[in-house]
Amino acid sequence: MTTEPIVISGRDLTIASVAGVARRGWTVQLSDEPEVTTALERSCAVIRQAVDDGARIYGVTTGYGAMADVAISRQDADELQLGLVWHLRAGAGGRLCRDEVRAAMLIRANSHLRGASGIGIELVRRLEAFLNAGATPHVREFGSIGASGDLVPLASITGALIGLDPSFRVDLAGDELDALTALDRLALPRLRLAPKEGLAMVNGTAAMSGIAALCVHDAWDQLMVAFGVHALAIQALAASLQPFDPFIHLHKPHPGQLWAAHTIRGLLCDSALTRGDRGPAGRAACGPIQDRYSIRCLPQFIAPIVEGLATTARQIEIEMNSTTDNPLIDSEAGVIHHGGNFFGQYVGMAMDGLRHYIGLLAKHIDTQLAMLVTPAFSGGLSPSLVGNTGRPVNMGLKGLQITANSIMPMLGFLGAPLVDRFPTHAEQFNQNINSLGFGSARLTRQSVTTFHHYLAVALLIVTQAVELRTAMVRGHYDARSCLSTATVPLYEAVRAVLDRPPNPRRSLVWDNVGEPLDELVDALVDDLGGGGRIIGVLEQFRPLDLSRLGD
Repeated sequence: MTTEPIVISGRDLTIASVAGVARRGWTVQLSDEPEVTTALERSCAVIRQAVDDGARIYGVTTGYGAMADVAISRQDADELQLGLVWHLRAGAGGRLCRDEVRAAMLIRANSHLRGASGIGIELVRRLEAFLNAGATPHVREFGSIGASGDLVPLASITGALIGLDPSFRVDLAGDELDALTALDRLALPRLRLAPKEGLAMVNGTAAMSGIAALCVHDAWDQLMVAFGVHALAIQALAASLQPFDPFIHLHKPHPGQLWAAHTIRGLLCDSALTRGDRGPAGRAACGPIQDRYSIRCLPQFIAPIVEGLATTARQIEIEMNSTTDNPLIDSEAGVIHHGGNFFGQYVGMAMDGLRHYIGLLAKHIDTQLAMLVTPAFSGGLSPSLVGNTGRPVNMGLKGLQITANSIMPMLGFLGAPLVDRFPTHAEQFNQNINSLGFGSARLTRQSVTTFHHYLAVALLIVTQAVELRTAMVRGHYDARSCLSTATVPLYEAVRAVLDRPPNPRRSLVWDNVGEPLDELVDALVDDLGGGGRIIGVLEQFRPLDLSRLGD
């Protein structure tokens, strides 16, 4: 846990910081730069003056959406903001998880600090106070089409923050409380919304961006695990290193391809199992002159995914550091601009793409697993990677492969796009195009979670496979004696998470009987989902500068 708070100013928030605040309890501090506070004060002053002058401002002195032709008097301007939160108290379904709500709150605070929203410092400090106290409003999972941003989810956060009504609920220190009780425990007063403040709070992409940021964070981890799975599978298949030679990729120098080839070669460079100049290990010298496409074309297959992830990360970070409500206030010029920064198309399309990438990663791994369990393609490994071949009633990892096969098509299905399926008649035809960014982000969270389970199964299979290959080469099952230096820590981490140290006398799964494989899967899922030991040993291979992949 970081000891220094994350300082936010509207400009430098990162995906890593969002994950730290949302999941690991990192604290938040609003920037104390005078220009940040001044910008907030000036934007509020512009709104106050415009209301006093009787100016026509959307959502401040008019109704909302297609009812913008309804004039709102100066006397009703404050009530309009409360009415907005109430009419958006309309969510459905279950609840967003705590991490997602915290990510949304952090991004909303960061956005407001840009000083173009007409919101006072008190509300931004209230977001800061809730985050640092671990107070998390209840938010329903359905209610945003991503057109005017995440109206319904953000209204639930807003109602809880200001203590609008006891029906708004908050989790605090393990207790589920009504919003007023939560404020009492936090020694915070109820707040009244000034003109524009309710609209500024609910209008924007903070909820979808928060979910998206966490998905991108996890997807980078999963990409590294996928590389680790491939590295173990390639060694178990006694495959050639030649497809990863720099000469090949310098002649097709896509940044992602250069990085992918470099990374996989770094993972495999001194393996005793792969084929290089020394010839094949643990298989007949008359093996194929070149490996099948899932190995030989690995850099070319994964490269566009790597570059796509890098682009997705940049897009989400830009969104997180943007002002995404409407209207926006240019306080220096005293001008109020009506526009559409609330539209979540970047998030929606980025998340549609991310789900597609995850499905492709799973499908690629699935081809390696299929070869590993089939002797005709594995270079002589036992059928279904049976451990104790002396036991007739032993089906090896047949059930695990079936489980992997059940997950992979689901990930492919989840990769279908959502953003092209928007309703054209929403909110009296006012929101006649929508991004569906929130829905796409939520589907991506489902995809990311499902992929953790797939990767857990794959890690079990490739760990068993490298141990069986080691037995063919060295006569024992401790794969550390044959694996590349870079993959030994991954192998050890898998064994450690399972609380099963490497055993030279038997493979990971030996007899089937008495082997609760689902429990092994669960242990690995918990470690992967929590960013544990397995992610930790692969961290050194993560690209540090996503904008310069392959340089």
